Amino acid sequence: MRSSSLALWALNAACIAAVPSRHALDSRQQSGAKAFCSSSDGKYKLSTLDAPVKGAASPPAGASQWELSIDDTPAGRRQQITGFGAAVTDATVSVINSLSADQRAKLLKELMTSEGADFSLLRHTIGASDLSALPAYTYDDTDGNREDKDFQSFGLGDRGGAMADMLAEMKKLKPELTILGSPWAPPAWMQLDRKLMGGTEKNNLDHAYVDQYAQYFVKYIQAYAAKGAPIDAITLQNEPLNSQSGMPTMYVYADESGKLIRDNVGPALKQAGLKTSVWAYDHNTDQPSYPQTVLDTAKEYIDAVAWHCYATNNQWSVLSDFHAKNPDAAQYMTECWTSSKHTPWHQASSFTVGPLQNWAKGSLAWTLGTDTNDGPYLGGCDTCRGLVVVDTTAKTYSFSVDYYMMAQYSRYMPKGATVLAGTGSYTYPDSGVGIQSVATSNPDGTRTVVVENTFGNDIYLTLNTTAKGEQWSGKILANSVVTWVLP
Repeated sequence: MRSSSLALWALNAACIAAVPSRHALDSRQQSGAKAFCSSSDGKYKLSTLDAPVKGAASPPAGASQWELSIDDTPAGRRQQITGFGAAVTDATVSVINSLSADQRAKLLKELMTSEGADFSLLRHTIGASDLSALPAYTYDDTDGNREDKDFQSFGLGDRGGAMADMLAEMKKLKPELTILGSPWAPPAWMQLDRKLMGGTEKNNLDHAYVDQYAQYFVKYIQAYAAKGAPIDAITLQNEPLNSQSGMPTMYVYADESGKLIRDNVGPALKQAGLKTSVWAYDHNTDQPSYPQTVLDTAKEYIDAVAWHCYATNNQWSVLSDFHAKNPDAAQYMTECWTSSKHTPWHQASSFTVGPLQNWAKGSLAWTLGTDTNDGPYLGGCDTCRGLVVVDTTAKTYSFSVDYYMMAQYSRYMPKGATVLAGTGSYTYPDSGVGIQSVATSNPDGTRTVVVENTFGNDIYLTLNTTAKGEQWSGKILANSVVTWVLP
């Protein structure tokens, strides 16, 4: 369990529910503050909660207490939020498209507008991933995997076309949407083993095709733009250090990645007049030397670094260390899974709050949508559950607990909000429970504070702000994520 780099505060673990006084209720009504909650048991789902009280307040006798501080002055302003969301995979597209037109339209509005999660950052798979139905595919497959230097076989196909169409619909609902594209592998004819799946030996790019490799990205970006789905950013390869035989993958060395961006992909995008940016790495926090090498080699063409959560001893503080060395490089958490069998109720919150505390500009879940069997999938993860679960037989959908936990951030921390410095978050290493929090200053002048409480008891929270010496107090429910929106 993550231990925050922020300052530590003591906790009285006794639990007595906070009952607000008449004065407290009046203070809430006059303050303009709001509170929303999603709980592990599903009782609260982005539900309105008693707003915090402005000013000093006396907690109920014996109540568990916690104290947080945020610096909402100009000196406390850190990175600017790009957004939150999830990965649009072939599984996502197929299960959402199985719904009736009315249900489908309703779901997309809930995902992309303030009617629901209000996502503003999405990652999509370029060709097949582990969450695709067989057969695996790319946008330039050929008979016998023969070379196709002139891209005579290039085309999005049914699945690529359906994905582009869905992203275009999402873009219409959320014009400020940022779309990131990541390939699990390029066409098989570009690889040394000439295989899309089935082996790990010579599972590398054939450098006889580096120019075609770069043009593959250009042609894909142009094809998606033509369908109304402009691609804002790409990564060169999903998990470049993860070579597997049961799904499309390709191994890319760090220096190789840097040179491909510097000498091929970056110049090709520029020559084509494309403004699509390149994000380096797209893998775990335990190999920070990889993105450093890429950045050192191809800094001219790289705008950000992308991280995943799957390191054995994952530490989001790696992002802060990386920021200290590379203060101009944006950072994102671009993949972390959610599962009904293997991840806790607070998974989506934890992989959002941790990166935000450590200079990330956004966070993405793996994946946006699956069916009731955690699929369709062709290999890799067979227990990855989407934020949305679609019953393709009944033609209905439901939201997982992870959807609500991520929406506690995405719905109330808009694109353009600025993360604020803060203290007081702490997770006890012996039990893995505690309080984690992050705050933003929003474009409309409000401030958002999200608090993750993994204790099995309610706490009474006091929040101190630097500006004007404000103080806010209120109850944070047990095993929940609570969002305060302050004037």
